[in-house]
This record gives sequence, structure tokens and C-alpha cells, in this order.
Amino acid sequence: MNPLHLSNQLCFPFYAISKEIIRRYRPLLAPLNLTYPQYLVMLVLWEKDFVTLKAIGERLQLDSGTLTPLMNKLIHSGYIEKTRNSEDERQLVIRLTESGEHLEQQAQDIPAKINDVLGLSPEEYIKYKNLLDELACRLDLQGNEDKC
Repeated sequence: MNPLHLSNQLCFPFYAISKEIIRRYRPLLAPLNLTYPQYLVMLVLWEKDFVTLKAIGERLQLDSGTLTPLMNKLIHSGYIEKTRNSEDERQLVIRLTESGEHLEQQAQDIPAKINDVLGLSPEEYIKYKNLLDELACRLDLQGNEDKC
């Protein structure tokens, strides 16, 4: 086995799969006026509203240069608002607007539609998710210490 053949690289299937999955999300997110990275931000906020900008960046592993334009577009779309934390004025806090909260209902079927695209049984889904979580933990990328 030649380690320099593309077909022997572990990184390439991750790269190709990531691109393809994001491509498959596009038509599902378009009616919501969201890009895939914006959807990830919304997932964080639907999980827990009123989150610091720094915490969102850490959770999504995005630097401020990448995160700020995402936030500005979500603010412009009317889905979120940015305020100063009343307990610590140095912190920017992101919260959902009424439109952002309503958007959660519209997005409810997206995970199932993506799973349909993947064609995974519930058992297969859990298997792949666990394998990917384990690899993320090994790379210290999980973003949630409770899972590692």
C-alpha cells in the first residue's frame, strides 16, 4: 500500500463527504435564508439562547474573523440580536429574535431529510456518529468536554 496514493488517505473521504453533505444542505436551508455555517450558529442558539459570542465561536471552532460576518448576516436577516451582557459589559451576548425562534419550527425536518439523503438506519446513524465523536475527541475537537 502506497501511503501517498489519494485512495489511501483518511483525510480525503472526510473532505469529500463534508463538501457533499454541505451541498445537500443547501436546498434545504435556502427557504430559511440560511447558509450552512449560519445554520450551525442557529443550532447552537436553539439549544441554548442568550449565549456569548465567544462561547458560540468556541462551540463551532470559528474565529472572530469568520464568526462576525455570519452574525452580521443573521442580524440583518432578523434572526438574532447582539447586545452587551448586563453582568459584564465586555461580553457580547447573542439572542434569538422572535423570527429566529420561529425559524426553529421551520427547520425541524432538516435532520431527517439529510438522514434520508444518507440512507442510514437509526443504528447506522448512531454507529457513525459515535465513531466521528470518538475521532473528534482524539483530535480534541469535540467542543463539548462531557462527551470525551
